[in-house]
Amino acid sequence: MATDGHAVVPLRNYCQSLGYTAFDWGQGFNTGPQGDPGVWLAGLAAHVKRMPAGRNQRATLIGWSLGGIYARELGKLLAPDIKQVITIGRPFNAVQDHANVGWLFKLLSGSSPTLAAALRKRLHTPPPVPTTAIYSRSDGVVAWQTCRQASERGSVEDIEVPGSHIGMGWNPAVMKVVADRLGQRVRQWRPYVL
Repeated sequence: MATDGHAVVPLRNYCQSLGYTAFDWGQGFNTGPQGDPGVWLAGLAAHVKRMPAGRNQRATLIGWSLGGIYARELGKLLAPDIKQVITIGRPFNAVQDHANVGWLFKLLSGSSPTLAAALRKRLHTPPPVPTTAIYSRSDGVVAWQTCRQASERGSVEDIEVPGSHIGMGWNPAVMKVVADRLGQRVRQWRPYVL
């Protein structure tokens, strides 16, 4: 959140160096969902479907921080067109305020960042496609516990890397995981091996 496509340039360039077509989300500065989150996400899903990448192949959605929450939710909405979802340092598994920047949110908005039970349940549910969550115990922005799936099952996995939240977009350990996950074939998912 609070950044634009410039933050993911190193990650996008890396994916392109591996031979993949890569785009940022094309929506400019990320200020969070505008209006009703369901309607906003449906609009974002329609935008992603219009992107020219790989019309003959399923797309991989990669999202960092709040972008990871979007990627997971888009993975649910666009599952037939999605190969997999990769999230990086995205806090979706919180019962209450587990963000280390929660004090700033409260200062700026006047309220605590709490989630309704229905939204919490929705965010906990992984997409019906292979899903990899990359997280760091030394994140520094979000609590690492909120970046992990409650229980790994099937083609849902958590992968821990060293590093800070702000540096994950060019972290070599993150790049290594992303390259490995992108190299998997459709319907031939296998767990990541360190």
